[in-house]
This record gives sequence, structure tokens and C-alpha cells, in this order.
Amino acid sequence: MLADIVKIGNSKGIRIPAIILKECDIDKEVDIQVNEGKIIITPVKTSRVGWNKRFKEMHENNDDILCINENVDLELEDWKWK
Repeated sequence: MLADIVKIGNSKGIRIPAIILKECDIDKEVDIQVNEGKIIITPVKTSRVGWNKRFKEMHENNDDILCINENVDLELEDWKWK
């Protein structure tokens, strides 16, 4: 597919058709890299969206307690991560 370079303020850009954005699951943010003279555009996934709000709600509801005893000796032979 050919695309025209367009002036955007002091920069230049390209228009990416909606069908391509959808196929690549690009929504709001991308990572742009240059590799051997090629531009690589990769979608950025924000998997932790809303976590700050949820943590604040947990704190307000006193639900932000430790699940394990913070005095656990991690050097014990019988202690294992699960």
C-alpha cells in the first residue's frame, strides 16, 4: 500500500487507514523504532489501566492487607513460592 507523506505542523506524518489500525489492534499509543532504515510501529498495550483507582478503592475499604506474614523467613528450606 502506498501512502502520502503529509505536513503536520513542523513535522510530517502518514495517515494509517482504520482497517489497518483495527487489524493491528492499535488504539491510542504506539512504539516507533527504526531498524536498518525501516520504521517499525508496534501497538502499546496498557494492561494495567485503572489499577491506581482500584488500589485507592481497596485502601479506602481496608482491603489492602498483606496475604502472607511479612515476617516470613525466605531462607527457610521448607518455604516455597507458589
